[in-house]
Amino acid sequence: MLRRILIGLCALCISELSIATPLIMESLGNGIYVHHGIHEDMTEGYKGDICNLSFIVGTKGIAVIDTGGNLKTGQSLREAIRQVSNLPILYIINTHVHPDHIFGNAAFIKDNAIFVGHAKLPDAMERRRDGYMRLNKQWQGDDFKESEIVKPSLLVKDKLTLDLGDRALLLTAYPTAHTNTDLTVYDKKSSTLWTGDLLFVERTPSIDGDIKGWLAVINELKTNEAEYAIPGHSSSLKDANWKAQLNNEERYLWTLLNDIRNSIKKGEIMEKAMGTAAGSERTYWQLFDIVNRRNVNNIYPLLEWE
Repeated sequence: MLRRILIGLCALCISELSIATPLIMESLGNGIYVHHGIHEDMTEGYKGDICNLSFIVGTKGIAVIDTGGNLKTGQSLREAIRQVSNLPILYIINTHVHPDHIFGNAAFIKDNAIFVGHAKLPDAMERRRDGYMRLNKQWQGDDFKESEIVKPSLLVKDKLTLDLGDRALLLTAYPTAHTNTDLTVYDKKSSTLWTGDLLFVERTPSIDGDIKGWLAVINELKTNEAEYAIPGHSSSLKDANWKAQLNNEERYLWTLLNDIRNSIKKGEIMEKAMGTAAGSERTYWQLFDIVNRRNVNNIYPLLEWE
């Protein structure tokens, strides 16, 4: 009898230890919660928690926007949700393909949630699968254990509305910009726009798509009626300054584009441009030297063929 009690107590202890530590969430009111990732690059020692993760509570259920860079972070996000509400988790929305936003998806499989993304997201996930799995295992070690790619089944080609009961979420897919899988989420009830990485604040904008396409999308975003915006990284914007932040991002991208074009015109090699292009922007952005060099490397060869 005593042995059974001890086994039961041990099982209870193991069960309690297996419960993820909930992420720290900021309540923005109106059923909106945001976790702020830290500013670090995806490299050796990266912990999978660098982007903003959100959930929205309606009367019928909950929508999650991005899930983090590993299963562990996704589980912690799920635990934070359960501390707020026991309503069903209806939708998991990925704003784009980057690994810091998608690898927590697997934590929500047991909820039978519908996974939602850009129409090109499943193909992009598959094309990047091997590289993402290899690099994230290398960077994160044990923190990446049991993480996997979970593709969306509900795809957005243009616009799609999701119903949470007392609130409707408008999802919009964009042409290639930050990536070829960019998606925004607009909640009319709170006048809040989740931009994914189409808007960077503080952290240097990272280009994995088409810089000219991104500039065109920025012009489109400027017409959005949202009062507030939640970017993919950095602080949530609880006032009406998000379009000013959009202007800052636009300034950086134009500076980078024009500086690279001038380097090409002068016949300078890419390695030189990597050290000089957009140098005037250095003091405005975090992780500038790492991300900006990477940006030049990505877009210089394409601009040579303009």
